Amino acid sequence: MILAGDVGGTKTVLALFEERRGGFEIVRDVTEPSREFPSLDGMIRRFLDSPPAPKIAAACFGVAGAVIDGRCVTTNLPWTVDEKALVETVPTPRVKLLNDLEAAAWGVMNLPAEELATLQAGNRRRGNMVLIAAGTGLGEALIVWEGSHPHVIASEGGHADFAPRTEREIQLLTFLRREFGHVSYERVLSGPGLFNIYRFLRDTSGTPEPAWLKERLASGDRSAVLSAAALAGEHSLCVEALELFISIYGAEAGNLALKAVAVGGVYVGGGIAPKILPALDTGRFMRAFLEKPPLEEMLRRMPVKVILNREAGLLGAAVFAAGV
Repeated sequence: MILAGDVGGTKTVLALFEERRGGFEIVRDVTEPSREFPSLDGMIRRFLDSPPAPKIAAACFGVAGAVIDGRCVTTNLPWTVDEKALVETVPTPRVKLLNDLEAAAWGVMNLPAEELATLQAGNRRRGNMVLIAAGTGLGEALIVWEGSHPHVIASEGGHADFAPRTEREIQLLTFLRREFGHVSYERVLSGPGLFNIYRFLRDTSGTPEPAWLKERLASGDRSAVLSAAALAGEHSLCVEALELFISIYGAEAGNLALKAVAVGGVYVGGGIAPKILPALDTGRFMRAFLEKPPLEEMLRRMPVKVILNREAGLLGAAVFAAGV
C-alpha cells in the first residue's frame, strides 16, 4: 500500500493506493480543508487511524512550497513539514516530501490522452516539458530528459517579478505595487490574483459594481464567483478580468516554455484551468503564449495541453513513492 498526499493552501487530499494491472488505484481517500488542521502530521494521523489499519510500503507528499533538505515551510499555510517528523507519523521509513508541482509533473507523465485538453496540437517530440498551474498560488516546474530518463525540477517561479507587456498591465502593476510592494506573478495568476485583477478594473474603470455581484463576492469563493460570472457573461467587469487573467497566463506559460525550450510539451494544471476551459480555448491564451518574437515558430511547434485530472499531483506522489 502506498500513502500519497497533495497538500495545497486550500485543501489537502490524502489517499491510499495499490498497484494493480500496471497502474495505481485508490483504495481509500479523504479531502480535508487544510487550514482546519494545525499540521500535516495531525491530518495524516487521523486518516490512518480509520480502520482497517493499512500496511504502508512507502509514502510521498506534494506540498505547496519550496522543499529543501526534506523540509518545507509552506507558502500559503502556517505549517512546517519535515520528512523526519513524518517518519514518526507514517509507519514506514520510506517517506518523501516533494514540491506540489514536482509531484504533479510525475503525475502528468502518467495521464492518458483523454485526461488532457489540447489548446495547441504542435509537433510533440522527446524533449523538455514544463508545467504551470494556477490555483491558490502559482506553481511552475520543469521536466528535463536525460536520455530515456526524466528529471523533474521544482521551482518557485510563481514568485518571480510580474512583467507587464501592455499599458493596461503596467497600470495593473502600479495598482498592486501600491498595496503589496513586490508584485509577483502569483499576485496576478492565482485565485486571489483573479480578484486582484478584478479590483484593479473595478477601482480604475469607473464601472459600478452591481449589488448582486458584491453580495456573491462577500459570501463565496471570490475567484469562482468571478470566473462563473465571466463565463456566463453576467457583467463586463468579470469578463474583462478573466480575459486579462487568461492573457497574462498565456504570456507566462510562453515565458516558461522559452526558458526550458519545452519542445516536449507545455502543460497547464491547477484548479482554475479546467473550470475556465471554454475561455482558455478562445485563442486569447495562445495568442499571448506565441507573442515572443523572433521565436513564435518554435513556440507554435510545442504541444500545449490543459490537465483535466484534478488529482494529477496525488497520482504523481504515488508514482514517485513507488520508486522510492
